[in-house]
Amino acid sequence: QVQLVESGGGLVQTGDSLRLSCVASGRTFGNYAMGWVRQAPGKERELVAAITCVGSTKEYADSVKGRFSISRDNAKNTLSLQMNKLEPEDTAVYYCAAYRGCYPPRFIEYDYWGQGTQVTVSS
Repeated sequence: QVQLVESGGGLVQTGDSLRLSCVASGRTFGNYAMGWVRQAPGKERELVAAITCVGSTKEYADSVKGRFSISRDNAKNTLSLQMNKLEPEDTAVYYCAAYRGCYPPRFIEYDYWGQGTQVTVSS
């Protein structure tokens, strides 16, 4: 069982930066692939970024490549998402998610989810 708690969301302007953090409970954080998934009102969930259990491989949605960066610190049970050059289209609730496996799932088939943190980007 893994419990995930996100933080770092907020209201920013276009072009600003935010850093989201996710702290995981338990001693097996390093056994899980992790991801950030977002959902905007009226839209389907979208995988933003994912990272393997040891951080060796990272994946990004095309819409955030070059602007967002996912990282993890297994010693601190922490997952982060650095978001730069934010756009109004990035407005959504962002969820931290864990998958029981070293490599991220093919689709958004994560096993554990945080409660989400709201990111709002004004134009």
